Amino acid sequence: MTALSRRSFLTSVAGVGAAALLGRPAFAAPTGPGEFLCTSTFGAAWATVKDGRVVSLRPWEKDPHPSPLLDGVLDSLYSPTRIRYPMVRRAYLEKGPGAAPETRGTDDFVRVPWEKALDLVAAEIKRCQDQYGPWSIYTGTYGWGHFGRIANPQSALKRLMNLVGGSVVSSSNYSKAGIEAIMPHVVGSIDAEGPQTSHRSIIDNTDFIVFWACDPLKTNRISASIPDHGEWTWFEEMKKANKKALFIDPVKTESCKVLGGEWLPVRPQSDTALALALAHTLLTEKLHDVKFLAEYTTGFEPFADYLLGKPDGVAKSADWAAPMTEIPADTIRDLARRLVKGRTMLVSGWSPQRQHHGEQFPWAFVTLAAMVGQIGLPGGGHSQLYHLYNGGTEVADAPSLGGSLQIGKRKEIKPWPKEKGTTIIPCARVVDMLMNPGKEYDHQGKKFVYPDVRMTYWVGGNPFAHHQDRNRMIAAWRKFETFVVQDFQWTASARFADIVLPAAHWCERNDIETFGLHARKAIMGMKKMVEPMAEARDDYDIFVELATRLGVEPEFSEGKTTGDRVREVYDAAFEQAKAKKIEMPDFATFWNGSCVVEFPVKDKAAKRAKYAQFREDPLLNPLPTPSGRIEIYSKTIEKFGYDDCPPHPTWLEPLEWLGQKDKTHPMHLASNHPISRMHSQFNGTRLRESYAIAGREPCWISAQDAAARGIKTGDVVRVFNGRGQCL
Repeated sequence: MTALSRRSFLTSVAGVGAAALLGRPAFAAPTGPGEFLCTSTFGAAWATVKDGRVVSLRPWEKDPHPSPLLDGVLDSLYSPTRIRYPMVRRAYLEKGPGAAPETRGTDDFVRVPWEKALDLVAAEIKRCQDQYGPWSIYTGTYGWGHFGRIANPQSALKRLMNLVGGSVVSSSNYSKAGIEAIMPHVVGSIDAEGPQTSHRSIIDNTDFIVFWACDPLKTNRISASIPDHGEWTWFEEMKKANKKALFIDPVKTESCKVLGGEWLPVRPQSDTALALALAHTLLTEKLHDVKFLAEYTTGFEPFADYLLGKPDGVAKSADWAAPMTEIPADTIRDLARRLVKGRTMLVSGWSPQRQHHGEQFPWAFVTLAAMVGQIGLPGGGHSQLYHLYNGGTEVADAPSLGGSLQIGKRKEIKPWPKEKGTTIIPCARVVDMLMNPGKEYDHQGKKFVYPDVRMTYWVGGNPFAHHQDRNRMIAAWRKFETFVVQDFQWTASARFADIVLPAAHWCERNDIETFGLHARKAIMGMKKMVEPMAEARDDYDIFVELATRLGVEPEFSEGKTTGDRVREVYDAAFEQAKAKKIEMPDFATFWNGSCVVEFPVKDKAAKRAKYAQFREDPLLNPLPTPSGRIEIYSKTIEKFGYDDCPPHPTWLEPLEWLGQKDKTHPMHLASNHPISRMHSQFNGTRLRESYAIAGREPCWISAQDAAARGIKTGDVVRVFNGRGQCL
């Protein structure tokens, strides 16, 4: 049975009065005190509103382990870094597009009325479309965006631009681009997405679990939907079951400490070498699963020759890897033997593929799992997604929650010739695109041309917190004649903008979201709790205003308000539920009540094993690869002819790492995921007080390295190289 949360409909009637009795949802912000559901990237909580201000939060009672990051939500809502008014860089306001790009980041801003700011943005979109063409505008915003199904400003921006002729957009992401590039060639899909082998399957069947560059208890605190934090329950059960766990990581992770696991420190960027050495030991000691490799993979023979050193005279043995990984050869050999003693689950995070030649590690990792031979078995095989979205959770019997605002197809107002460049670039190529307009680049075996971009519009993202080599990025950014940022907070990117539009915080608008991206245990409404600060506006309303100025408002909005679209998304889920005979209240009851609908968990999901059907019958259930099997050797990649990506997993030495002969810089700075915030978010909140040292970000260093440099806890240190420095 499906049930409303314990804040029952009877209780809600007292709060919303006649609107509930008449079945009409109240979309306005509350005018009196009350408690409202607050949902975010960090979790669900009940918010108390008093005198038009959110004064406190308490975690939703169904969250098994509320994140401490929730403490930063109120500070973000009332942060002094909130963008309060439309602002324009002075040089841009006085001289127009392209004015003094060298002063971006240092120039002052002038407050302007909304009408003026919107007129400037609309006029620049028209100018670029008319004078150059759609290839001159880049809308490849990347980032976690603004939370919720309705207010995704990245989709809204692309929809608007498609209605006026189109724009250059982006593909992939900074998070797992290496995996997304290589895994379709290996297993026919990204692999690091969707439900994984269930936690229950691991509890019941796994003898040994290896977490490789993976810290689930820290990184699962956040989610693209409302995080359900079920991984804590998983870890508690593993601890009770006394599961043997090993953590391969340069630092001792939070998860390793909680689980009491073994810690195997590995030198940064040597993960592929370690994977190959483990594979070499399995091969030479005849511990690999010959039958599995023959039935479920293709191309093992040339890879085996590579491990033995036949092509290059270098065996990829434990002795070869030991000096590179800083792990003793005997330890490597012992680990390889342990992998095949019982049922083993190999778990990888994404940091090893965020490096030079990073796509080699996930390929080597899956190949190692194939040699162990337990892919598709209960509690065995591999996963590249336990560290995010609680990928091993049990799945509820629930309707899916879609989105109301579709991007749509590009309206061909002006033809887009091939010589003008591609319509899509990989998101991490934005700087290369700006520095090389009209030049060719290679991607997935094909040639593409960089478009000559003049304007970018960034919504709900912070590229200056994501992209590598900041100095090069700042130089490239001067190519833009106009840089528009729409956000609720002054980020580093907003500081470099020409036009800044203040967007509403997620607590200041109506929306809807799922509790648990994979679990789907509930649908939660996001009620507007307070009015937007100062002159901030809902993202959707901003785009409606721009669509009006660009002459496409009827097509863009379809006559629908934000409230209409919230109802539309819910009603679509309601119809799914009705077809599946799942009980759900109608929208008015949902919205005027607790704004929570919970769903029961499927029993069958508890025994889920990824790739089980493929293992059961690879002929009837082939993988979507050319061979239908796991491709250890890819003939497709072989045809690409890339020097930096051979047709099988290969050790390619990184350009910069601690193993190189040049010892100019004897240490490696790893900017791993922070414990008490999410990327650049929550910097200006009370959370910072819990970890900052002398007002600075903490720098973790081994006691031995610290002693050699006379460093003690509490010191402020200078970290530097030839590119830059920080304190």
